[in-house]
Amino acid sequence: MIPVTIVTGFLGSGKTTLLGSLIKSRQSRRLALLINEFGEVSIDGALINDCVGGDEHVRIHDFPYGLIAYGDDEHFIPTMKAIAERRANVDHVLIETSGLALPTAIMELLQSPELAGDFILDATLAVVDTPLLLSDQFDRELSPDSPHAAVADSIATLFEQQLEFADVVVLNKIDALNEDALLLAEQRVRDRAPNVRFLELAYNAQLDIRLALGLRLHQPTFTAHNHRFTPLPSSDTPTLDSHVRLNGHAHSGLAGHSHGLTTHKHFHEQDPGWLSFVLRSPEPQQPEILKQALIEVAKAEPLLRCKGFIPLGDQAVLVQGVRSRVAISSDTAKQLSKESELVFIGHHLNRNTVAGLLSQLTGTAWK
Repeated sequence: MIPVTIVTGFLGSGKTTLLGSLIKSRQSRRLALLINEFGEVSIDGALINDCVGGDEHVRIHDFPYGLIAYGDDEHFIPTMKAIAERRANVDHVLIETSGLALPTAIMELLQSPELAGDFILDATLAVVDTPLLLSDQFDRELSPDSPHAAVADSIATLFEQQLEFADVVVLNKIDALNEDALLLAEQRVRDRAPNVRFLELAYNAQLDIRLALGLRLHQPTFTAHNHRFTPLPSSDTPTLDSHVRLNGHAHSGLAGHSHGLTTHKHFHEQDPGWLSFVLRSPEPQQPEILKQALIEVAKAEPLLRCKGFIPLGDQAVLVQGVRSRVAISSDTAKQLSKESELVFIGHHLNRNTVAGLLSQLTGTAWK
């Protein structure tokens, strides 16, 4: 059967960048990629296409606007069936979920009669924005009467469930963090999801492909194997209280174990408060002014994610925002458009309010 790896994680965790690095290190693997975005314009798909660069052994399937494999998705099963029909040219399937989805919907359909004979779940990876985790951005609001309590609760619930149903948690955006911060981040993950099997570190948004693909964590005959080495005790080494640390599937003391997909039979009903819309501007943009404007919008409104492209000279400039962290960088691979186009995602986010603020702060028309 064709192995399937699911890459999940909250909005802006860096799933697409990490996926791009895995594609570049794929070696001889022939991949099929399913990219899902909660928005009518596919920004992540354009970025992944850039990474692929026309490689005929990597096939991309875009699932914009909606949640892949959820109840009203009519494309997931036909797409997977089409992949199964060309199995001679596919070694592995990678599925990137929307930042507002749980991986369980895909897990459920992989067990369906239509797909169970052709595919098997290899592993589920949850990518975490580590600085956000350490800054308490995934915590619930202490005061239930706070105007932000509903947003904080929705974010915390979704984030915790994404961790709960993951086999591997990848701590991303960690380059500026020291060892104490990483240990604290690991503890916060463990507090939320004690049964996570592995925690991995992604420096420069890169993960060793051996820690991502071919893990075979859901095969019925799976047995633990050591993929990390622990030094053998010497004469001056104290006796271990527990030998579970010598198990290659026991990162941070978690004993190796095997569990079936039946433990993941759970559907997440999408919170209707999550909204996405696109704003466009035909007028020239100044990157620094736009960056500051987006930061101010994120401070004033429940904006959690923005991304898109703006034309600047003969380049398409990439805009990426996670709350009030905004980065703008050149991206010459994308076909240049005549107008700027940004996707906004938030909880009970008002389109007219955001458009008005952005127009006011940039001195240009956004609608």
